[in-house]
Amino acid sequence: MLARISFGIAAMMAGIIIVAAYVGDRGTEADLIPVATGEKAPAGLERFYDQKLDWDPCGRSICTWVRVPLDYEEPAGETIRLRVKLRPALSDTDARVFINPGGPGGSGVGFVDQFASLTSKELRRERDIVGFDPRGVGRSDPVTCQTDATFDKLIAMDPDPDTLKLVDKLGDGFRKLSKACVKNSGALASHVTTEEAARDLDVLRALMGQKKLTYYGASYGTQLGATYAELFPKRSGALVLDGAVDPSRSKERQGLDQTKSFQRALKAYVADCLEGGSCPLGEDKDAANDNILELLDALEDKSIETRFDRKLTEGAAIYGIAYAMYDPDSWDVLTTGLVRAGFGDGTVLLALSDQYYGRRQDGTYKDNSAQAFFAIRCLDFPKAPDDDTIVRRLPDYSKASPVFGGVMAWSAAECQDWAATSEHPQQPVSAEGAAPIVVIGSTRDPATPYEWSESLAEDLSSGILVTRKGDGHTGYGVGNACVDRVVERYLVFNEEPSGPVTCDDTE
Repeated sequence: MLARISFGIAAMMAGIIIVAAYVGDRGTEADLIPVATGEKAPAGLERFYDQKLDWDPCGRSICTWVRVPLDYEEPAGETIRLRVKLRPALSDTDARVFINPGGPGGSGVGFVDQFASLTSKELRRERDIVGFDPRGVGRSDPVTCQTDATFDKLIAMDPDPDTLKLVDKLGDGFRKLSKACVKNSGALASHVTTEEAARDLDVLRALMGQKKLTYYGASYGTQLGATYAELFPKRSGALVLDGAVDPSRSKERQGLDQTKSFQRALKAYVADCLEGGSCPLGEDKDAANDNILELLDALEDKSIETRFDRKLTEGAAIYGIAYAMYDPDSWDVLTTGLVRAGFGDGTVLLALSDQYYGRRQDGTYKDNSAQAFFAIRCLDFPKAPDDDTIVRRLPDYSKASPVFGGVMAWSAAECQDWAATSEHPQQPVSAEGAAPIVVIGSTRDPATPYEWSESLAEDLSSGILVTRKGDGHTGYGVGNACVDRVVERYLVFNEEPSGPVTCDDTE
C-alpha cells in the first residue's frame, strides 16, 4: 500500500490556499492531478504503471510518492519510493516537461522552482514542470553510506597524493565509503544505476499522463535522458540535453577530457581578469598562472588559516578554483579568494570548496548528493585503472593542466574495489528511432567538455547539436537568448531546429 504524507490541519489548509491561488485557468485543485495514460504496461510491471497516487500540496506545487521495483528483473520483489513534484502550468493544460539538474545526485524536486525561474512565461504557461529525485537521491529512498563526520574526513584527504602512504590512504578511504554504502543501504546500493533510473522515468511518464516524454536534462541529466531514449526510443518526444555527458567514454577518458576543459575555463578566467586592466593575479597570463601555481605549491607544503575551524589545504583550494569555473559570475569571488590566500587567509577559497560538495560550515551536508554521486558513478562506470596505471598517466594529466591534472588523474581511482556491483553498467547510446534530440554544448564548459556534446550529438541517430560560444556550465537559462529560444520552441511547440545551430554569447 502506498504511504500518504500526513499534514497538520493548519498546514494542509495553508497548502490548499497556495495551490488554489496558483491554479489559474485550471478550474479546481482536482484539475491539477495528472491522469495516467492507462497504457498496457510491460509484463510484470502492471502494478507500477497502474498505481494510484496520493497528491498533497507542497508550496506552489503538488507532490506525491511513486513506487518502483528495486530490481526490474524481479518486479514482484522489493520496491522503493520516488519523490515527485509537479508545478502547475499557468494555463489549462495536461502537457508536462520533466527535468533533471545533473549530478549524479542532484534533486529534481529541488530543481523545480529554480527551473521555473529560468524559463520564459510562455513555457510556464504551457507546461507543467515535473521534477523527481532519482532512486537513491534526496527525498526518494536514499542511498545511505557514511555519517557526515566520516565523509568529511574522506573529502579532506589529499586528492592528489604524491607518496605511497597518501595513495593508500585515499584508496582505503573510498573502499570504506563503498562498504558503508552496502552496509547501510543494503540491496539499494547495487540498484542506483542510470539505466534503472531511466526505467523509473518511464513509469513516471505514464503515471503523469504523457504518451511521449518531454524532457530537459542538464549535465548528468543528459546521460539519464540519452539512456531513456536508448531504452524507449518510441516514447521519446522533445528531449533537450544540455551540457552533455558522452556515455561512450570510459571514466578515465572522461577525467582526461575534463582536465583539459577545466584548464580551458581557467585560461578564460585569467584572460577575463587581465582584460580589466588591473588584474591582481599578475601583469600577464604567464605571471597570473605562475602565481596560482605558486600558491598551490605553498599550500602543498603548509595549509593556511581561515576564519572557520579548518585550514585551507591544497586540495580544497583546487576544488574551490574548480567550483568557480562553473559560473563566470563567480570569477570575481575567486579572484578575491586567490588574493586573500596569497596573504595567508584561505576563507574564501575554502567556502568555494565547501559549496562544491554541498558542505555546511558546521560539518553537515545539505543532502546526500555528494555520496550518491560516487554510489551512482561507480555502478555506471565500474572499470577503474590501478595505481600503477594512474602513475604512468600522470604526466599526460599534468601536461593538460598543471592545476587540475593530478586531482583528475587520481579521481579515476575512486571506484577501485567498489563493494557494490551491478549487472547494468552504462552503455553507449544511439537511440535509433527516437524523435529529434537537441544536444547543447558550451565551448568553454569546464565540467562537460564541448567535445562531449559534439560526440553525443553524432552518436545519437537523431541528435541535433546546438553550440553555445561562451563560458560556464550548460547553456540554457544563462542569458543567451538564442539558446533559450531553441530550447523553448522545442519544449513548448515541438519545433526542433532544422539543423545545427550556433549561438554566441557576445551577440
